[in-house]
Amino acid sequence: MLILALTSPEKKKYYITAAFPSACGKTNLAMMKPALPGWTVRTLGDDIAWIRVGADGRLWAMNPEYGFFGVAPGTSVKSNPNAMETITKNTIFTNVALTPDGDVWWEDMGVPAPAKAIDWEGKEWTPDCGRKAAHANARFTAPASQCPVIDPEWEKPEGVPISAILFGGRRPSTIPLVNEAFSWEHGVFMGSSTGSETTAAALGQAGVLRRDPFAMLPFCGYHMGDYFGHWLDMAAKTDRNKLPKIYFVNWFRKNAQGKWLWPGYGDNSRVLKWVCQRVDGAGESVPTPIGVLPSAKALDMSGLKITAEDVAELLAVDKAGWLKEADNITEYYTKFGQRLPAQLNQQLAELRKRLGA
Repeated sequence: MLILALTSPEKKKYYITAAFPSACGKTNLAMMKPALPGWTVRTLGDDIAWIRVGADGRLWAMNPEYGFFGVAPGTSVKSNPNAMETITKNTIFTNVALTPDGDVWWEDMGVPAPAKAIDWEGKEWTPDCGRKAAHANARFTAPASQCPVIDPEWEKPEGVPISAILFGGRRPSTIPLVNEAFSWEHGVFMGSSTGSETTAAALGQAGVLRRDPFAMLPFCGYHMGDYFGHWLDMAAKTDRNKLPKIYFVNWFRKNAQGKWLWPGYGDNSRVLKWVCQRVDGAGESVPTPIGVLPSAKALDMSGLKITAEDVAELLAVDKAGWLKEADNITEYYTKFGQRLPAQLNQQLAELRKRLGA
């Protein structure tokens, strides 16, 4: 779970955590260069957040890691300039290509491919050989202190107070751009049913919907049903009015022709701005059967070339698609048996009722 500090033009600071499955943009979001003038992002971590209830009743998060560990293919000056600057020295690379001059290279790096190289398998490689030079899950790891946008508070042992929690996944259809939970329990439901279309970085196979609750499936050391209960119990451990708002985001929606509807990267700051407005009790919103969505005019689209039709599709609620989603979640929940908290089955039933099922 990443931790970032988002500062508004009015110098108000919001601390946001986010949990996404592998290859869904955690590092890019943590080090984002906002497209909106006056807004800044500084990162406290891109992978793990330790969360506790503070003496003030709010949830606080801190980063226990020393560095950053990200997927190399697709990382470029365009997608994540701060990551590229971070890895210019003192960095370990795995399963990337090695150039004749001792440098590294990977696909979608944003620089021309070398005339020849040693690929991730140790074989000679050329651009026309028909193979990828770097493995799809090739990685880099570097000290966090080298990041040009590291937040000065990133090593505070007490952490920082969380304003909002985001969950997300790589979903080409059904799931809207951003969706606010009705309640803490509804937000835990969102986290428990997090799903993503797999990539090679995740499982070695692409295009399969895989449930990855809280983006913790590969890492949780105990039964996930008990883990869900732990999140639900937070409401009883503090004043629920002090709990962060929870959102589900999807930067990966496509239209019928298979083209991305949302530009992503720095333009994701437009969604974060709305989240911050909602934290402050503002931001135009529309209640829907699946949660609270921005109104068509709520997102700041200044300077962005996007059609009204695309915005409408990004924020649409596909009831038929959501009923199929509910069926899939129902099937997934059966894996947890009696360990699944009753509140989550209740949230699922309420979703079906709101959808008219």
